[in-house]
Amino acid sequence: MSVETDKTALRVRLRGVRRRLAIEVPDAAERAVRRLPLSRFSRFRIVGAYHPQGSELDPKPLLDAILGVDPGFAQAALPVAVDRESPLRFRLWRTQDPLVPDAVGILSPPPAAPEVAPNLVIAPVLAFDRRGGRLGQGAGHYDRTLADLRRDRPVFVLGLAYAGQEVDAVPTGPHDQRLDAILTETAFIEVGREGR
Repeated sequence: MSVETDKTALRVRLRGVRRRLAIEVPDAAERAVRRLPLSRFSRFRIVGAYHPQGSELDPKPLLDAILGVDPGFAQAALPVAVDRESPLRFRLWRTQDPLVPDAVGILSPPPAAPEVAPNLVIAPVLAFDRRGGRLGQGAGHYDRTLADLRRDRPVFVLGLAYAGQEVDAVPTGPHDQRLDAILTETAFIEVGREGR
């Protein structure tokens, strides 16, 4: 089997798992925040999060906790798809700011919001492994985006997922970007350099 065939089969299975977990563990986002070593995340100036779709774990409690470590120091940003093929762009966002659909229909900051480059990205996850493997929805937006961001500067990528989304090994190809850590409702998992 090819990597892409393996990924497709895993996506089908994990979408069902994630939908079930969203019902079974409704407080997972709040529980996850309690697992994060917050003091280690105070150095990040621009925190890129995401607007949750479907059963994705909501990053808002995590984002609020990180921004609250040193109020006024860090700023939040959300991704914007300008088309289906380009890397995502991040625009500054405050919770009171209105959101508009981007090129793929996901709510995002409007074009007037300043574009920024985050040094911490909270990434949605469909499946993960303890070596930092991440399986997304399949469009490749995050892999292109993270590769683009990492080309210019160090970027820490924190995957946010339910513990039940862990698999032994995520099938990976040469363009897949790894996570630096994973946060679930039961653990903060740091990816060792030896596994990268």
